[in-house]
Amino acid sequence: SKIPYRLKEMDNEFDNFSQVPESPIGREEEPHLYRVAKKYRKVTIKYSKLGLEDFDFKHYNKTLFAGLEPHIPNAYCNCMIQVLYFLEPVRCLVQNHLCQKEFCLGCELGLLFHMLDLSRGDPCQGSNFLRAFRTIPEASALGLILADSDEATGKVNLGRLIQSWNRFILTQLHQETQEQEGPQAYRGAGGSSFGSSGDSVIGQLFSCEMENCSMCRCGKETVRVSSTLLFTLSYPESAEKPAKDYEFAQILKRSICLEQNTQAWCENCEKYQPTVQTRNIRCLPDVLVINCEVNSSKEADFWKTQAEYSFQKAMMKRGGFDITKGKEISLGEWKDLGNPDTGHSYPSVEELKNIWIPHAIKMRLTKSKELDVSNWSESDELSPTDDPESVYIYDLMATVVHILDSRTGGSLVGHIKVGETYHQRKEGVTHQQWYLFNDFLIEPVDKCEAVQFDMSWKVPAILYYARRNLNAKYNLVIKNPIEASVLLAEASLARKQRKCHATFIPLMLNEMPQAGDLVGLDAEFVTLNEEEAELRSDGTKSTIKPSQMSVARITCVRGQGPNEGVPFIDDYISTQEQVWGPTWQLPGPPGGTWACSAGDSDLIWAPVCSVVTSPGLLGVLHGDLTWSPRGAGGVPADLKIQGETHDSIEDARTALQLYRKYRELSPQGAEPEEFRKVLKALYEKGRKLDWKVPEPDSQSSPKRKMPPPPPPRV
Repeated sequence: SKIPYRLKEMDNEFDNFSQVPESPIGREEEPHLYRVAKKYRKVTIKYSKLGLEDFDFKHYNKTLFAGLEPHIPNAYCNCMIQVLYFLEPVRCLVQNHLCQKEFCLGCELGLLFHMLDLSRGDPCQGSNFLRAFRTIPEASALGLILADSDEATGKVNLGRLIQSWNRFILTQLHQETQEQEGPQAYRGAGGSSFGSSGDSVIGQLFSCEMENCSMCRCGKETVRVSSTLLFTLSYPESAEKPAKDYEFAQILKRSICLEQNTQAWCENCEKYQPTVQTRNIRCLPDVLVINCEVNSSKEADFWKTQAEYSFQKAMMKRGGFDITKGKEISLGEWKDLGNPDTGHSYPSVEELKNIWIPHAIKMRLTKSKELDVSNWSESDELSPTDDPESVYIYDLMATVVHILDSRTGGSLVGHIKVGETYHQRKEGVTHQQWYLFNDFLIEPVDKCEAVQFDMSWKVPAILYYARRNLNAKYNLVIKNPIEASVLLAEASLARKQRKCHATFIPLMLNEMPQAGDLVGLDAEFVTLNEEEAELRSDGTKSTIKPSQMSVARITCVRGQGPNEGVPFIDDYISTQEQVWGPTWQLPGPPGGTWACSAGDSDLIWAPVCSVVTSPGLLGVLHGDLTWSPRGAGGVPADLKIQGETHDSIEDARTALQLYRKYRELSPQGAEPEEFRKVLKALYEKGRKLDWKVPEPDSQSSPKRKMPPPPPPRV
C-alpha cells in the first residue's frame, strides 16, 4: 500500500518544529544547510606547548570509558576497535593471546585492550596496533592503508572502507588465533578448547558454514561447502513504483540465502554457461555480523523508503489510528501520541523516525535446514515449544555509522550497547546502556538513536547482533599470558654479534619481583615524523599534528636487594618505519615512565613513580612530574647525570632515587607540610631560572631553555 499523503504532511509539520543542529562555524552561516548533529561531527584535538596535558578531554567524555585518539594515520577504524573491545569473548580472547610473531594484530589488539581497561576516561593511543596493521601485506592489497591526507580530503568512501576493514580484521584474528596451539590457547568453559583442531574462538563466534549450489541449464549440479565470518546485505533489483514494503528480516534472509544468476564454468558443457547459484547455511553463528553495503544513492533510497513504511506502521500501532482511510488527525492529537500526560506511554514522533532495523532478530534452522528469520522484540522470550538449540535470539549490540559531512571529509562513529558483564566488572552494577563512541567523544544515547539513520548524513555501515546470553557460553576469565620466565633469561637478536659486555644482568629466580617491590623504569623514544605546525598572527606556534614516537630503548633496574640499581632489562627495540630523529633534546619521551635530565644535576625533570610488580607483569603507577634543582631537597647535590650522553640506565636509577626521596618526605602516602614546601620551592626555583638549565662555572656552552612543567597536582 502507498504511504498516506496525510502521514507525509504531518511529517513535514513536525520537521518545522524540530531544531536544526548548530553549524560548526556559527548560525550566521546558513545553519539550516548543516544537519549533522554536533556530537556526531568529527572531533579534533587542539595542541598546546604542553601537548595534550591541558586539553580538556572531560568536556567530551564524562564516562569511565576510554576513547581513542584520532590524529594517528588510519585511525578511521577507532570505532570498530571499540566494538570488538565491548564484545566480551573477543576482548578476553585477544587479552589472553600472546605469540612470537613480530607483527601480530592479535597481540597488539590485546595490549590496546589492556590500556582501555586501565584508563579511567582518558583517551588511549592505538599507534602500536596501527603500526602493526600497516605491515600486513593483505591490508595494503585491500586498500586499507590510507595516506595521511586521504581521510581529510573526503575522497575516500569511509563506509565502504570500514566494511572491508571489518572483514579483514575478523579474518586476520581468525588466522592468528587459529595458528596458536598448546598452553597459550584460549580455553572455554569446562577447560576444553573451542572447536576442532585448527579452529579458533573467532570461528566459533562468527563463522557460519554454507552450502553453495551451482545449477547449469544442462542440469549439472555442483555443490561445495565454505564458511563466512559475516554477511553482506543484498537488495532487491525491482524498479516498481511505489517501492515494496520489506521487513529487515526479509532482506536479511534474502542476503544469507542468496540466489543469483551468473555465468560459471560447467564441467559437463566444458564452457561458461548461465547458472543459478544458491546459498544455504548449515549452522547459526553466535555473533551475526552484517555489512550494510549502502554504497550508492540507490541503496540509500531503499533504506529511506523502508524507514518511511516502518514509521507509518509504528504510528498506526502506537496510536490506534486508521490512517490509511484518510482520517484527519489534528496536530495536538498527533503530538499527544508520545505525551505521557495523556495516558499514552508511546515513543515520541521523533523517536520513531528513520528506523528500519529491529533491536532483536529471531532465527531458526528447521530440521530440513530451512532458515526462518523474523523481526523480534527485546522484551520477547522464546515460547516453551521453541528449541533453544535451533532457535536463536540475536540482540543488536553495535551499529557503525558513516557520517557524511562535506566540511570535514566525513567520519565514522559507533553506537555500542555496553552490557551487564562489563558494567558489573568495571562499576559493580548490573546495567545496560547505549553509548556513542566518536573517537574521544563518548556519551550515553537512547536506544532508538542507535538505529535511527537519516540517510542525508547518517548512513549505516556495519551491524553487530549477538546471541542472547552469549557471555554465559564463554569463559571470560583473563589469565596473564606473559610468563615470569621472560624476566629470567636474556633474549636478544644481536646476542651472537655482541662483542661488548652486556649492560644488564638477568634476574635470578630468587630475585623475581613480588607485589610491593620497586623497579626503576626508563623508556626512550625516537621520532618517526616531524610535527605539523603553523604560526599564528601573533607569532606563536600552533601544533596541528604532533610528531609520532616509537619506543627505542627500555631499561629496568632493581629497586632493592644487594644488586639495587643494577639493570635486569636493557633492550633496544627495532622499528620497520623510517626514523626522523631522536628525542634526546626533549625533557623526556612521552608515553612512558622515565627519568629524563637536562644538562646536569642542577635541574632534573623526572616522574615520581612507584612500580608494583607481580610475577610476569609490571604495572606502573604514575605520579607527578617533579623539577628538582640542586639543594631543594631533591637529588643529592653531588649526583651528576647526563653529562655528555643520554643514558637510560642513569635515568631509571634517578627515577628510583627521586621516588625514595618522595617517600621520605611523604611517609605512609601522606602529603605533609614539609613535602608541600619542597614542591613549592622546586617550582619557585624553576620560575626564577626561567626554566633554563644553569651550568657549572667550568662550562661555557649556552644555556638551554626547558618548557615549564604542568602545575603540580597536590
